[in-house]
Amino acid sequence: MHSEDIISGDWHTLGDAASAIRSTVFIDEQRVPQEEEWDGRDPECHHFLATLDGKPVGTARLLPDGHIGRVAVLSSARGKGIGIQLMEAAIQAARDAGHTTAELSAQLHALAFYEHLGFVAHGDVFMDAGIPHRHMALTL
Repeated sequence: MHSEDIISGDWHTLGDAASAIRSTVFIDEQRVPQEEEWDGRDPECHHFLATLDGKPVGTARLLPDGHIGRVAVLSSARGKGIGIQLMEAAIQAARDAGHTTAELSAQLHALAFYEHLGFVAHGDVFMDAGIPHRHMALTL
């Protein structure tokens, strides 16, 4: 995987591909209710799309307040470093936008993944869409 495999843009440009990935990972695999996945905030976000062999396989978004979210990689493409590249692109975009911290809500099983990138968990475990999460932050 090379860095040119990460495309960034707006929802108008990347929304169709990002929606398909998020539907597969969050709604189909993780059983997140559709109304919780589609929060209406996508048009205001900076989006990232990872491709592998020309096919969209991963996505993430950066909200205007510096929160990174909706990080998803299709099961067939996991374990190839795609999630790390998506996160590095989102972190750089947050830095470029002038944020001093990047924040996210991590599913508990993904804490080590985000810790590897330098994020630090804080606060109590909370439930989101029936899945346990913790808040995490990275000083930029």
